[in-house]
Amino acid sequence: MRRTFPPRRSVHRPGNRRRPVALLAAFVLALAGMLGLIGTIGSASAATDYTQSVSEPSSTQAKLTFTPTTPASYVIVHYTVGSGGQLNVQMAASGSSWTYTVSPISAGTVLTYSFTYTKNGPQYDTPQFTYIQGSGGTSSAGTSTGTSTGTSTGTSSGSTGGSTTPPAGNCTGQSDTPDFGSNVHIFDPSMGNAAIQAQLDAQFNQMKDTNSAQFSENRVADLYKPGTYNVEDNVGFYTSVAGLGQNPDDVTINGDVTVDAFNASDAGNATQNFWRSAENLAINPSSGTDRWAVAQAAPFRRIDVHGGLALYPASYGWASGGYVADTKVSGQAASVSQQQWYTRDSQLGSWAGGVWNMVFSGVNGAPGTTFPNPPETTLSTTPVSRDVPYLYIDGSGKYRVFLPSLRTNASGPSWASGSTPGSSLPMSQFYVVKAGDTAATINSALAAGCNLFVTPGVYHLSQTLNVSRADTVVLGIGYPTFVPDNGVTAMQVADVDGVRLKGLLFDAGTTNSPSLLTVGATGSSANHAADPTTIQDVFFRIGGECAGKATNSLIVNSNNTIIDHIWAWRADHGTAGTVGWNTNTADTGLTVNGNNVLATGLFVEHYQKYEVVWNGQGGRTIFFQNENPYDPPDQASWKNPAGQNGYAAYKVGTGVTTHEAWGLGSYCYFNANPSVNNYHAFEVPNTSGVRFHSVLTVSLGGVGTITHVINDTGAVTASNTTPTNVVSYP
Repeated sequence: MRRTFPPRRSVHRPGNRRRPVALLAAFVLALAGMLGLIGTIGSASAATDYTQSVSEPSSTQAKLTFTPTTPASYVIVHYTVGSGGQLNVQMAASGSSWTYTVSPISAGTVLTYSFTYTKNGPQYDTPQFTYIQGSGGTSSAGTSTGTSTGTSTGTSSGSTGGSTTPPAGNCTGQSDTPDFGSNVHIFDPSMGNAAIQAQLDAQFNQMKDTNSAQFSENRVADLYKPGTYNVEDNVGFYTSVAGLGQNPDDVTINGDVTVDAFNASDAGNATQNFWRSAENLAINPSSGTDRWAVAQAAPFRRIDVHGGLALYPASYGWASGGYVADTKVSGQAASVSQQQWYTRDSQLGSWAGGVWNMVFSGVNGAPGTTFPNPPETTLSTTPVSRDVPYLYIDGSGKYRVFLPSLRTNASGPSWASGSTPGSSLPMSQFYVVKAGDTAATINSALAAGCNLFVTPGVYHLSQTLNVSRADTVVLGIGYPTFVPDNGVTAMQVADVDGVRLKGLLFDAGTTNSPSLLTVGATGSSANHAADPTTIQDVFFRIGGECAGKATNSLIVNSNNTIIDHIWAWRADHGTAGTVGWNTNTADTGLTVNGNNVLATGLFVEHYQKYEVVWNGQGGRTIFFQNENPYDPPDQASWKNPAGQNGYAAYKVGTGVTTHEAWGLGSYCYFNANPSVNNYHAFEVPNTSGVRFHSVLTVSLGGVGTITHVINDTGAVTASNTTPTNVVSYP
């Protein structure tokens, strides 16, 4: 999203409405099969299957011992020493046990290991274990049923299956008052306002400039302990601001939490104010109105604004679109020059503004549906929602993560009648990911049953992160960024209940990944309606920082998943050499194969084929903002499989019979070749169960055209940056 001109529609001011283990294991398995050693596949009892231990014969040796309850014909150990590569060795029989000694290994080094063993013929795998050399040795019983798959739980590069699901709450050793690392700043009222302000200002000066900071690797989180602060918190790139109370009003800012078109180079333009957030606090604005003039990937959540909220820059310059949820604004919320905006489960004193499409669901005080004039689309409730997990401090000074409950047909903030309903987890059930962590250490924590608390930083992944336990929480602050190396998928979530992903940025590596995040295996069929997986404030970037490549950004195979605020972005601008039709290549931003998936706040831009492909039944989308790719070199390079010009921004699969969407916009700006045309922005089956409401197309500056809005309905885009609207379809 980068535009160098304002929307041509009139701007209205306040008051107007407007992501070789298997080789060895498979070889041993095949050999055993030829010798007649393999029986039929069976199951194992976790509690009685085996014990394993580590001892230290010397300061540079770690002796692994595996003792199966039922005699095994062989045992293989898969291990890594520190950040080294994985090794796979057949252990030596020693009486009823099997042993292997790792050497050399220095004190303080993390040893990560798992086992493949046989029981009455079939082969099984254990979860991963970790051991720190110099800790004196340890012994623990097997804690999980092995899997009879012939595929190791070793997390070799690109592995996404075969893992044994670890038990919940099996993460131990983490303090409940953890060290979050140097990129997390924790403020306390006792520090004094002047000292806090000086730190905020120094940080902001480093993070504010659009030209130098937009693609930097700086990441930071500012966390306020409960209390009152008289400060001005200007929020720059890759910065999260959050209160550490259980509820918003436990932290009060007498002043402002501000995003504006801060830099002279912005020239009043807020359309690149990406990757920053504010959450879980109260604001008493210094002038009566707080300003949050942002573009994509900049959520404003769980805020109690005692006054007004300006969503546009002080210059009244142009802005592109954003997201508010679970928030209360006592005064007027005004979008003014924002082209599109989505507000969910909130309470407003009033609303002003509307350029192309303002969308509300479950918002008390929202205007009624009047699209397209004024261009406002309102649902009285949000069908299914769940507020984000968040960090807070309890009464004893310990850190916990709160897990809000699922809501159906919600309206208003979750905390409107007191504390947000839900439960919480101690930090002892989390692994704190920070500088120095690798895919191996993160996967070890996941395999041990840990949740993840990911601190600000850039994390390169040599292997896929495997989230296989139901109800796992992966919570990021300060825009922690996962970069898959060597073409792996960055993260794979199993088809299980209740995984919560929040506050993550996936940045494609220079070797093409098949996907950046995949939720559920292909063909997933379980019903997760009572406890869905949620993907919230999770963002994807192809190019910009590096010449990244990924065929897909997000694939959702699990049923009932809630996608709540994502921005999937194939970069249209960035550092030199990172952007171009044959440089940052990416086919599709979002593919939905699961049934009954709900998207609330969907931003997908610039992909080279269909940008959203929705194949699941019963899908629903509330708010969609899109720009077509800017850079098709010519029409012959950009035609869909049917031979039509271009690709639809949002395609519902031909076999889908039920789908509904509200408040969708798609824009074109074919600046590489203005003669390029897209036949239509939305492509859907012609059936009564597939319904679209409040849909529009725009040609920005008249640079290129979109012939129809949806299928063959809707007129060609105008040359003067005014929208072509379709109120409902069919």
